[in-house]
Amino acid sequence: MRMRKFFAAVTLVLASAGIVYSHEGLKTSPVQATDKSKRPSPAAHAEYQFGDGKTVIVDYSSPRAKGRTVYGGLVPYGQIWRAGANEATTFVTNTDLMVGGKAVPAGSYTIFVIPNKDKWTLIIQKKTGEWGVPYPGEASELLRTDMKVSPLPSPPLENFTIGLDKTASGCTLHMDWETTRASVDIAEGAK
Repeated sequence: MRMRKFFAAVTLVLASAGIVYSHEGLKTSPVQATDKSKRPSPAAHAEYQFGDGKTVIVDYSSPRAKGRTVYGGLVPYGQIWRAGANEATTFVTNTDLMVGGKAVPAGSYTIFVIPNKDKWTLIIQKKTGEWGVPYPGEASELLRTDMKVSPLPSPPLENFTIGLDKTASGCTLHMDWETTRASVDIAEGAK
């Protein structure tokens, strides 16, 4: 009986210590695991407001290159990538949109991409609230659309960044990292 109590106490102490392993295999405390500002890939935010006050909001985690080859290395070409790190990247709009010429109703989504050297594919997923991997599957996709790829000026960009920049017809969503920019046009009012 004493031995059983001893093991129960040891188990309780170890559980209270709360040593957990993140998806990257690093030991972190529960505070670090929940405090997004302490992550190696911190939380980031992009937002665009249309003239009528409606918005598009993207929340993501911003990984760092840390001397690694990003595209074709850390992020393989031709494979679905979560467009960031940690939780899946969210895409929330309170207005109907045209994204790359395709209709996106107002709502909450997650976004993924398939990077390639000359063209990327943006995937808008209806499934939300998941970790960024594994990919939830094609059955829950809203759409896929092409993204344009262009070079970024030197030096290589250390932090993965998503931005929403004003254009004549709405905004452009762009993903910048290392020496690559992938972008897609967004307009208000799905047709």
